[in-house]
Amino acid sequence: QVQLVESGGGLVQAGGSLRLSCTASGRAFSRFAMGWFRQAPGKERDFVAAISWSDYNTYYADSVKGRFTISRDNAKNTVTLQMTSLKPEDTAVYVCACQTSLGHSSDYRFYNYWGQGTQVTVSS
Repeated sequence: QVQLVESGGGLVQAGGSLRLSCTASGRAFSRFAMGWFRQAPGKERDFVAAISWSDYNTYYADSVKGRFTISRDNAKNTVTLQMTSLKPEDTAVYVCACQTSLGHSSDYRFYNYWGQGTQVTVSS
């Protein structure tokens, strides 16, 4: 099965930058996209960004559009989330996931495989 491992989380001041990486191993019979979600304490899991597996199309939540960039490197089996102009509202556990069911890539219900998550904290 697919295994996902995230890295790159940490503490950063507002306005700063941070780069998250996700390394994937294993195989899935269907893989439509790789995405990032985030969840803050007491809040629902929110979509952040996704990149399709076949055509490299990217999708972003309105709250991060223009500040975050998702990319992937097939040779290294990695997906990267470059975050800039960070805000305290971006503080959350960020989780990498693999979409294995056909549907909108912003919907977590279409993702079967998830990483353990990495904490991002943005101070004011």
